[in-house]
Amino acid sequence: MTSDPKAPSAQALPPRLGLFAQLIFGSRWLQFPLYIGLIVAQAVYVLLFLKELWHLVVHSFDASEQQIMLVVLGLIDVVMISNLLIMVIVGGYETFVSRLNLTGHPDEPEWLSHVNASVLKIKLAMAIIGISSISLLRTFIEAGNLGTTRSNFTETGVMWQVLIHLTFIISAVGIAWVDRLSENGHRKEVDHG
Repeated sequence: MTSDPKAPSAQALPPRLGLFAQLIFGSRWLQFPLYIGLIVAQAVYVLLFLKELWHLVVHSFDASEQQIMLVVLGLIDVVMISNLLIMVIVGGYETFVSRLNLTGHPDEPEWLSHVNASVLKIKLAMAIIGISSISLLRTFIEAGNLGTTRSNFTETGVMWQVLIHLTFIISAVGIAWVDRLSENGHRKEVDHG
């Protein structure tokens, strides 16, 4: 293996600069407890899912089809939030802290092989839109009760929920567009360079 004589070696750096650079690079490990906290949050979501699933099974004969559908949508919502947590935990750790060295592992997620900060942002935006869509669908199912005492929503609340959902969609499109522009700009630099 040959080394580039123009590239500075680690020994050529002044000791203080080397230590400062090591401190900055090592600071990425401060995120480790954050990922542990997200794993704990994931466990809480598993417990919430099991609790809701138990209620669904126990009350399945007493509930109406609409009530069952709302509970199932709630379960789907929990699963989608859990998927979002996994993307942040695995993708964020791999991108910002350290490699997981899963190459060749039979359970390695397909998306992990090409994850970077841009891909992670787009995947997170799409997951948030999915979660918002499930929440909005639940609202639309319950919208038949608007104006009654059985309703948990007001017309203004529904309108705001739709506007927030549209904002998520516009934001995701904007993120993907900016990412595509920067990717095209990078390709042009590589082609010309």
